[in-house]
Parts: sequence; structure tokens; C-alpha cells
Amino acid sequence: MRDLEIYKTRLLARKAELDERLHQIEDRLDDTPDPDIEERAVEREDDEMLEGLGNAGKKELKKIENALSRMENGTFGVCVKCGEEISDARLDIVAYATKCRECM
Repeated sequence: MRDLEIYKTRLLARKAELDERLHQIEDRLDDTPDPDIEERAVEREDDEMLEGLGNAGKKELKKIENALSRMENGTFGVCVKCGEEISDARLDIVAYATKCRECM
């Protein structure tokens, strides 16, 4: 029997970490632009990188929320493709995995 509390704890911790990081990114992107044109160009490059990180974080956050929902409805750890159980070893690495090793 799989101990869902272990995975739930990991997922909630990662979710909190991502929430904090996304807020930091949003705050940074909301900063007033530098009046210096050259400095603004550097800031624009930084902002593009931060937006990319933010988008990746949002995607991971959605995967975590979906995994938590699967816990609630009893389908956590079941491969969405073949219906077999996802190994604990895989879930230990990617707790929000939706597919078993064979189907990924």
C-alpha cells in the first residue's frame, strides 16, 4: 500500500516553493524600468529569461495541482495511458508523474 501522505507532503512543499518563486518573479517583472536605454536593454533580456522561468514554474505548479486532485479522487499513481500502477521509484523522482516508465 502506497503512503500518499509522503507524496502529498512533497507536492505541497514543492508547491509552496514554486508559489514563492513565482511571486518573486512577478515582483521583479513589475519593477520600474531603468531610464538608461542601455540598461533597459539588459533588463529586457533579464525579463525575458524571468518570464520563461515563470512559465515553466506555472506549468509545474499545474502538474502538482493535478496530482493533488488525483490523490483526492483515488487515481494518483495510476498511469493515464495503460492504467497500470506507476512505480514508487518513479514517483519518488517525479511525484506528479502521470505515466509509468514504459508509457512515458
